[in-house]
Amino acid sequence: MVLRVPVPRTGTPVLQVRGTVEHGDQRGRLLGFPTANVALDGDGPADGVWAATVQVDPVHDGPVHVAAVSVGRRPTYYADGVRLLEAFLLDVSLDLYDREVLVSLHRHLRPQLAFSGSADLVEQMHRDVAATREWAAATVGR
Repeated sequence: MVLRVPVPRTGTPVLQVRGTVEHGDQRGRLLGFPTANVALDGDGPADGVWAATVQVDPVHDGPVHVAAVSVGRRPTYYADGVRLLEAFLLDVSLDLYDREVLVSLHRHLRPQLAFSGSADLVEQMHRDVAATREWAAATVGR
């Protein structure tokens, strides 16, 4: 099943990032949250967790999916890691490696935080996904 998510009814995206999905360290997958990783150049969007949409293959008007997105250096695991955008697409499992995506960041949910370990991070990620679902239910036409 292909999910098509219309553009949110209210407001416009805060910021859009276009890039090619790269291989990461697979930590998201191990934690139960596989992500599409896009390298960031320069300043880019503010670090933190965002409610977002991700369009796959935007040049070909590909499908759009709701996503919880993390932007930052992954401080739970790295003291000064590479800045990265990591998108967890809700309710879909796709192989996006080497595919172009357009990530639209709509609502900044919280700042980037360092957790004491993976268990605390996973608990917060569940809350982030719930907050993203609430945002989508309120703003994205279905």
